[in-house]
Amino acid sequence: MIEYLKHSRPISNSPYLFIRMNAPYEAFGKDANLYNIISKYTRQAGIKIPKGKRHGLHSLRHTLASALLEQGTPLPIISEILGHYTSKSTAIYLHTGIENLRSCAIDPEEVFKHV
Repeated sequence: MIEYLKHSRPISNSPYLFIRMNAPYEAFGKDANLYNIISKYTRQAGIKIPKGKRHGLHSLRHTLASALLEQGTPLPIISEILGHYTSKSTAIYLHTGIENLRSCAIDPEEVFKHV
């Protein structure tokens, strides 16, 4: 926040903390939130999202965290990227990918050899 206020926020008398980066420097409109912005560009790109399928900012964060995990990025680094104070907060975004699940698979033939 300090960096934003010192170096990025346009000079303005607006009482709002976050304001537009282009004139007029005022508060964002009611539809200028990340969910609406993501939805707008998803529609414009012609991406069809099945009913009940999650999408939006949460989905993007989840995808980023999962991709980083699949690439072997340590959990503390993923937490830092997502802006979490602890790795425990990051756990909600992480699900084991199919490749990690395959590495845990047990060969039934091996199991039955030892019975």
